[in-house]
Amino acid sequence: MKKQMKTQVWHVDKHVDEKTIYTQIVDAAHLIRQGEVVAFPTETVYGLGANALSEHAVEKIFEAKGRPSDNPLIVHISDLDQLPMVAREVPEQAERVMEVFWPGPLTLILPKQMDVAERVTAGLDTVGVRLPDHQLARALIRTAGVPVAAPSANRSGRPSPTTAQHVLVDLDGRIAGVVDGGSAGVGVESTVLDVTVDPPMILRPGGITFEQLKEVLSEVTVDPAIARDTEAPRSPGMKYAHYAPQGELWVVDGEPEPARERMLELLKSASEAGLKTGVLATRETADWWKQQPSAGLVLSCGADGDLSAVARELYACLRRFDEEQVAYIVAQAFPRSGLGAAIMNRLEKAAGGRVICV
Repeated sequence: MKKQMKTQVWHVDKHVDEKTIYTQIVDAAHLIRQGEVVAFPTETVYGLGANALSEHAVEKIFEAKGRPSDNPLIVHISDLDQLPMVAREVPEQAERVMEVFWPGPLTLILPKQMDVAERVTAGLDTVGVRLPDHQLARALIRTAGVPVAAPSANRSGRPSPTTAQHVLVDLDGRIAGVVDGGSAGVGVESTVLDVTVDPPMILRPGGITFEQLKEVLSEVTVDPAIARDTEAPRSPGMKYAHYAPQGELWVVDGEPEPARERMLELLKSASEAGLKTGVLATRETADWWKQQPSAGLVLSCGADGDLSAVARELYACLRRFDEEQVAYIVAQAFPRSGLGAAIMNRLEKAAGGRVICV
């Protein structure tokens, strides 16, 4: 990328008042209108935003992230009035889920409006659109006056950022600014639902679960390509290694006792090889792991019964392993229902497919 720039940081309370003018938001929105890239918080993770109608601006997202060119972006809007700027039609199935889940962590694949930059959709005739449930994010997009393309604000392949500091670790000097609105909420990215097909199909599990969508739609399917990396992606997160820490990560899936024994074997082998080790555990198992000499750095990402907490803490834990220069990490698996489907999708991507079933 071209020479480094100065990355400006604005601090704003995430609970903004729509009737108040915030100079920080005005300044950040001005940069977006000028074709620059600005990171900002949403209720899922921090996004890296640029004018979705400008090829030049969107190109800067790919440059900053080092993102593959065939990986499409999600467009964020401030309200339903902006939807016609992005989508040329809205199927009836889309209207049903929008009424229930928007604003929120749900991205809908819709027929693309011709003004949307080609780089946003990677040449596809559809576009992913989301109305975030975050007052600061909506205020920024509304003030900018344009729909904003915004993938996660990290270097491509790295764990997604849930704080402004995470963004700066990856992108300081590579983007124009960061709006610091505190920690993100959900912690994992939005669910991506393709409503251009019948029945609607989940292309990426996320903050809205399969079970929740089933309550609104008569039928929902899950794209089998979620488990494959061989096709051109129709949604962000379907291809390439994502969310990965710098150390080698293994996920062990199975009943608690045999899974723990296999994790311990892996850790002992890595420790004997001189590698700095780590364990991603839950609150219930963390104390036991801390007593094992080969476990190294043990991080708890939440309680077994609280997958919402696990989702919020997952990326922060993966980044903490990087901060401590952990070279070999083992993680326990989680239930694959509800929010667990999104957690396991991210863990398996972070592990680059290194999953052991016992």
